[in-house]
Amino acid sequence: AAVSITRAVDLEVSRAVPTLVGKLGKPECPLLGSSKCLSMAEGDTLVSVDYEIFGKVQGVFFRKYTQAEGKKLGLVGWVQNTDRGTVQGQLQGPISKVRPMQEWLEKRGSPKSHIDRANFNNEKVIAKLDYSDFQIVK
Repeated sequence: AAVSITRAVDLEVSRAVPTLVGKLGKPECPLLGSSKCLSMAEGDTLVSVDYEIFGKVQGVFFRKYTQAEGKKLGLVGWVQNTDRGTVQGQLQGPISKVRPMQEWLEKRGSPKSHIDRANFNNEKVIAKLDYSDFQIVK
């Protein structure tokens, strides 16, 4: 009985996938759009994205926590304070890891930080990583 149920599920999935792909398509669901529609292969696509974080993000170990979170996710890039009181940097890695880091930068940050907003710019697919680790730039 288990074999026939598995086959039935496989058959339903194989019927649903082309319909789902047709509905989502590339125009409505581009590679760099919502992470909910990425296939596993697309989740491994390397991307680079610049960021700037606004709020109480200096003097609260934001750079140190950002570096630690980036390394934990296996990302590379850099982070630095700006003269405008913001924190800026660049993330590079698989899109499936960059997305959670963007959410962390936008919503969580360091324990004593208060994030007003996060801007992400210049997102692009890259062939290889430009950095070997995640650095704090002084």
